[in-house]
Amino acid sequence: MDRWTGGSTEGTGNDSYSNRGVVSIDMTIGVVVVNFGEPAEPTEEAVVPYLERIFFQNASLEDADTEAEARERSQELAERRAPALLDEYEGIGGSPLNGQARAQTEGLEAELRERDYDARTYVGMQFTDPLVKDAVAAAHDDGVDRIVGLPVYPLCGPSTTVAALDRIEEAISELDRDVPFDPISGWHRHPAYTRLRADNVRRFVASEELSLDEPGTTLVFSAHGTPEYYLEEGYRYGTYVTEFCEALAGALGTEYELGYQNHENRDIPWTEPDVEALIESLGSDSGTERVVVEPVSFMHEQSETLSELDIELREEAEDAGLEFHRVPIPHDDEQFPALLADLAEPFLGEFDPGYYNFRQCQCRDVPGTMCLNAPVERIPFDPETDESAERVDSAESPPR
Repeated sequence: MDRWTGGSTEGTGNDSYSNRGVVSIDMTIGVVVVNFGEPAEPTEEAVVPYLERIFFQNASLEDADTEAEARERSQELAERRAPALLDEYEGIGGSPLNGQARAQTEGLEAELRERDYDARTYVGMQFTDPLVKDAVAAAHDDGVDRIVGLPVYPLCGPSTTVAALDRIEEAISELDRDVPFDPISGWHRHPAYTRLRADNVRRFVASEELSLDEPGTTLVFSAHGTPEYYLEEGYRYGTYVTEFCEALAGALGTEYELGYQNHENRDIPWTEPDVEALIESLGSDSGTERVVVEPVSFMHEQSETLSELDIELREEAEDAGLEFHRVPIPHDDEQFPALLADLAEPFLGEFDPGYYNFRQCQCRDVPGTMCLNAPVERIPFDPETDESAERVDSAESPPR
């Protein structure tokens, strides 16, 4: 029997950006802003279905012959994980993620209208209500002529960005009329994003009366972990984490350490080093007295920041004899709506997204999926021909 690979059948997408057609200024465009989603209330009724959706989304990590087997396994994992996660949510009073995501979505719509675009925004969550399909249905009911998909995951990953765009396309395919779709994937290379995060770290360090140059202070970037399986399949999440950390540390003018927050619910290898092991090793290093932890993968406060870092990792650090300082997430930074509007603007206006350095995504191999992260081969200026060129280098990584 063939192995069941999980998830839903991916839509066909646009044939290419050049075939997406002219965007008329008379169109009403809906921007579906996708987030992970977390339960706002620490109840079993909210947490178990949330976990089941997450585990089913990643069912391909294990062998399952049928969808029914995959769903049964997802329920088993959810029921096993739920008690500990319920304790986490009770400890932080429920997750604020969904409310912060709604505020970001509203800020984006206000910014787009300030730029004179007839655009409406819709918040959709991958794993809690309102789900992605609900956001697409709302856009359809409002009569939008086109949908832009914008996941708020700056570091593109298979179970977040890629899966979120697949779910939008799947929901659109089930509508009773054709609605063109423009998917946007990774965007951590937007220069304003690096500045936003660097400015946020600087403000926090100053408020704590610290200096990243002070002997004994170590900057630790904490990234959401991912199963090694996805990296071996050709997804570039690990590359994106490393290059963003390099850029952010460069903007801050300092060195750093990198650790991953791993969720080892299945017996499979995850990204290394684990951030807890990293903190323990820094504690045994007589040169480190304090750590400043920046959660580079997140644009909302959620259980991974408020519980895993503020409670669990703080305990690890203090047990190791280290001062612990965690940089807050700049989810409400006044620059962020403009950054999101920059990402959506080429798909609302009448110009080529390539002008904003968008290129065909290599993590989601559906033609027309555009990102800022695809590798580029730069050809030096040739004085003989008075020409230079730039082309996408597809040899660096196999497209996904």
